[in-house]
Amino acid sequence: MAKAVIFNAIRREPTPGNTVSQIVSGDIQPKENQLPADRSARSNQGSAARQKLAKLYAPVAEPLASVETILQTELSSDTPFVDQLLEHSWLVGGKRMRPVLLLLSGMAIAKPQTCADRELHLMGAAIEMIHTATLIHDDVLDKADLRRHQPTANAKWGNRVSVLLGDYLFTHAFHVGSKSGSAAALGKLAAASNLVCAGEMKQNFHAGKFEIDESVYFEIVTQKTAELCAAACGIGAMLVGGNASQIDAFESYGRDLGIAFQIIDDVLDLVGTAEDVGKTLGTDLFNAKATLPIIHCLKTLTNDQRSQFLAVLNAGSDVDHAVKLLNSTGSIDYARQVAQQHASRAEAFAKSLPHNEAAQSLIKLAQFILERSH
Repeated sequence: MAKAVIFNAIRREPTPGNTVSQIVSGDIQPKENQLPADRSARSNQGSAARQKLAKLYAPVAEPLASVETILQTELSSDTPFVDQLLEHSWLVGGKRMRPVLLLLSGMAIAKPQTCADRELHLMGAAIEMIHTATLIHDDVLDKADLRRHQPTANAKWGNRVSVLLGDYLFTHAFHVGSKSGSAAALGKLAAASNLVCAGEMKQNFHAGKFEIDESVYFEIVTQKTAELCAAACGIGAMLVGGNASQIDAFESYGRDLGIAFQIIDDVLDLVGTAEDVGKTLGTDLFNAKATLPIIHCLKTLTNDQRSQFLAVLNAGSDVDHAVKLLNSTGSIDYARQVAQQHASRAEAFAKSLPHNEAAQSLIKLAQFILERSH
């Protein structure tokens, strides 16, 4: 048996019982069938939000379970250390929102049974691997210690191993996606992945340049976050036979949703709590990232105030002081309002769809984004 880990044929047996509720809460059971202690301890935290998200995922519960099985099967290796790394990536990946967007978009156009097609499940798993790879690389760049209430890969194994793990996920995602048999869908995923990397490079190029204008910020967040959501929706529409205008419209929905998601994420990095959000906070300030609240605040201050605020930002450690200034200028509220504009545009599109369960979930997902606390 070949030992090459990327195309390894040996896969662990999927753990039974990973329900939609477990997926959205992050309480997915590892192969030892034991929940990590920190996950068990927080089992009652944010239960209302998790229950709401589970209901939104309900129309695609069965195909999402299939996506989860593919992820668990593919993210394994006969090399014990590699297997440990891959299982970690599977556990901390996220709420599976991108595969859900792919499945809901497909179901909103086609009959529900169409989403039983394995090509959708494979592309859903592939897009989740890409997303997880970006999270692992982000944690390295941000020097973050916590993700999904668990130590990050870089906190456990160091930056070198984490970069290699992210690279593995990127490459293996295209191997899994190729099994779908859709070159067009794979091409769309590749194009979105390139934009994600370009957006991350632009963000790092502009690190410390707090006085960029909003257009630069939106260019960055559209590429690094929203394009993968747009690709998920477009691929879902494409794989069920949607026409060009439908694919474009679903991509626009995903893009607006992704922008709203990132803006709220930027707000939570400033005013959230580590307990609720489940990851290291304040990393945007620490890494000198100009997020929307900061850009707005700098525009509203006088020259002297701006100089003082820039000194706080360049110090990168006094989050409380920064938040007081951001609140005093209404910059946190402003960012939330902009997020609401994008979420409302996504919601309006979803309301224009034929009335079915999938469309209703797409409507409510746009609303849910604005209610996030984690």
